[in-house]
Amino acid sequence: MTTRRQKVYTQADKIRPQPGQAAVQIFAVNDRINQMLIEDLDPAAWKAKPPGNVRTIAAIFTHMHNVRTKWIRLTAPHLKVPPQLNRTHCTPQQAREGLAESADRCIEMLAEALGDSGGRIEKFHRDGWAQPWPVGMEMLCYMVSHEAHHRGQVCMLAHQLGFPLQNEMTSAMWSWEKLWKECGAPDGPGYDS
Repeated sequence: MTTRRQKVYTQADKIRPQPGQAAVQIFAVNDRINQMLIEDLDPAAWKAKPPGNVRTIAAIFTHMHNVRTKWIRLTAPHLKVPPQLNRTHCTPQQAREGLAESADRCIEMLAEALGDSGGRIEKFHRDGWAQPWPVGMEMLCYMVSHEAHHRGQVCMLAHQLGFPLQNEMTSAMWSWEKLWKECGAPDGPGYDS
């Protein structure tokens, strides 16, 4: 009979990844959730007009992408800025492709800003009217908060318009361990990969 030995954790096992590496993984997971949400949406919900003066789901996702392009243009102008999307003509596939490209640029920006390579990024510019911030984890928090806010709007609108998301989808949005692994970090959140 063989007995299994329990893993003995060392101090090295508890060391958190570098901020730049963690930021890259967090933003990759953030974008994966956006991609899953678009994949799961009923196509009829995409341009369905909500009552009142409210953006369509298509307009919300194009806004998310277009704001990313602004962050890149203002914060890391040396990176290639993806083209903006048109909210009235954008298809779900175009939104997915645009978001994937702008996520890649945001990931490059975060890696350079928060990594230890001494990149060219010194300030995070949220908008032309806003005071720039020194580079730090607040930059990532702001970016993810902005997108999470709009994902909440999309989920609520889809439900109100008669296109509720599947329970599997709403659960998958919170399965960060699985999402983390899908995005290339086999050990999950909190570990160097």
